Amino acid sequence: MDNAFKDVPPTTLADLLGRAQVMDTGIRPLWNSPRVAGPAYTVRCEPGDNLMLHAAIYRAEPGSVIVVESGDVDYALAGGNVCAVAQRRGVAAFVVDGVIRDLGEVREAGFPVFSRGVIPIPGTKKKVGALGEPARVGGVLIHPGDIVVADEEGIVVTPAARQDEILTAARAKLAKEAEESLDDWEANHRARIDKALSEGGFTA
Repeated sequence: MDNAFKDVPPTTLADLLGRAQVMDTGIRPLWNSPRVAGPAYTVRCEPGDNLMLHAAIYRAEPGSVIVVESGDVDYALAGGNVCAVAQRRGVAAFVVDGVIRDLGEVREAGFPVFSRGVIPIPGTKKKVGALGEPARVGGVLIHPGDIVVADEEGIVVTPAARQDEILTAARAKLAKEAEESLDDWEANHRARIDKALSEGGFTA
């Protein structure tokens, strides 16, 4: 099921799910990675500490997107080796509300990371946080198993209980859009815009 979401752009999902399921613009791809989609493996790290993310790479199922709540941009949550091990173990991507380091190594390895940026200093590994519990990442409350879809357009989270419904609606929307020519789109768009202007009292 989650693999099917790889064919659905975040823009389509955002249209269907609304703003509450879209992460804020601060979490971006750190390199031009392909679109990723997979069930969320949720992590909460204490500020300045990365212990729980480092534990998660040995516990997340292959195909998972590890999502991390940290609230910290002063210390890196992960570096090149952690990303390499995660990649080797089949993790699809990291989506972290924080920063990482060793970006050159991560990019060269081709491991998708979405974060708030990079910083060269690592966090400590002392504070126990949480694995497999709800986490707030980029303003979105994520539960384990929610479907995370991320690419250069942004990151959208589909609640697990709605994945069948949303996937069906997304496919229908994409099929309809594929059948519509730009001329048809322009005509429909102009009519909608003119109607909205007229209803708002704009007459020029």
